[in-house]
Amino acid sequence: MLRNTRTRWGALSQLLHWLMAALIGVQIGLGLTGADLPLGMSKLATLARHKSLGLTILALAIIRLAWRALNPTPAPPAALKAYERRLARATHAALYVLLIALPMTGWIMSSARGFPVSWFNLAQLPNLVTPSPPLYHAMVLTHGVLASALGLILILHVAAAIRHHFVLRDEILRRMLPASRIHPGVMDDRH
Repeated sequence: MLRNTRTRWGALSQLLHWLMAALIGVQIGLGLTGADLPLGMSKLATLARHKSLGLTILALAIIRLAWRALNPTPAPPAALKAYERRLARATHAALYVLLIALPMTGWIMSSARGFPVSWFNLAQLPNLVTPSPPLYHAMVLTHGVLASALGLILILHVAAAIRHHFVLRDEILRRMLPASRIHPGVMDDRH
């Protein structure tokens, strides 16, 4: 089923989730690799791919938010405590904020340095700001802090999914997996 239901994520939500998970993994690798390379063509090519992938993740995050607004969100298990529900909502909100803020700070950083931003050499994007060394340095710091925050939130997200699957044995992870079966009676639509 393409659309979400109250008990599971639909095919489009699943596709966007796992595609973004894979792209974020590649993006982290490109960012770390690019930062460690000496100045030269290899570094510039790696960072150009990093920028293009960041723009792709930005677009997918916006699409995910729009799709989420148009679809029901599967209900959490009835056994979840109130603080766990709040923590889950806060973690998901932080993920969306970071998936938008990180590419934007990267784009501002490149613009402030006077470096062009293109999407896989297919489209040149406008500079968001005029060149400014102080703004560039502030964005380098901000981008790094946000990337670290994203890493921590991702660790929490994955740890929670593992806990739900192996410790609590509920359907939280299974309902995001393609072709998985939801066991009747395990999930509850109550809030």
